[in-house]
Amino acid sequence: MEIIFPDKLTFGAKILVVLILILFSPILLIGSFLYFLWGILLYIAIWLKWRQRFVLFVYSDSPIWKEYIETKVIPKLQKHAVILNWSERKAWKNSLAILAFRYFGGYRNFNPLALVFRPFRFAKGYRFYEAFKKFKHGKSREVEKVLNELFDDIRD
Repeated sequence: MEIIFPDKLTFGAKILVVLILILFSPILLIGSFLYFLWGILLYIAIWLKWRQRFVLFVYSDSPIWKEYIETKVIPKLQKHAVILNWSERKAWKNSLAILAFRYFGGYRNFNPLALVFRPFRFAKGYRFYEAFKKFKHGKSREVEKVLNELFDDIRD
């Protein structure tokens, strides 16, 4: 059995690839347009609705960070943040916070996460997962660094 590499494609196979690309490119373009339009609508809704609360903070009941976050982070963020607990996601109802988290949060290292939304600027994300992996082994420096960056951003 021979493996066919792209440079060894027959003329007919090359035409088939081109035709498939031509057929699916409108779908990809429309899908990309709708995805970015959805992001713009989320930004507008967040900027209009969250005037005083411009931080979305997501964490979970992990034994590694739960106590630290609930004692040192949430009290400082509370008046500026919408807070979601990932461990309670089965009880979540669709809301602007959930939609924003799903769109801007990504699929990796999203817990704990802080997203800062400022009018007419892109959201800025602060991901704590890697820092808390080090924190678990007694190295708190990375967590403090990310927290200081977040708190500095909130003060500006």
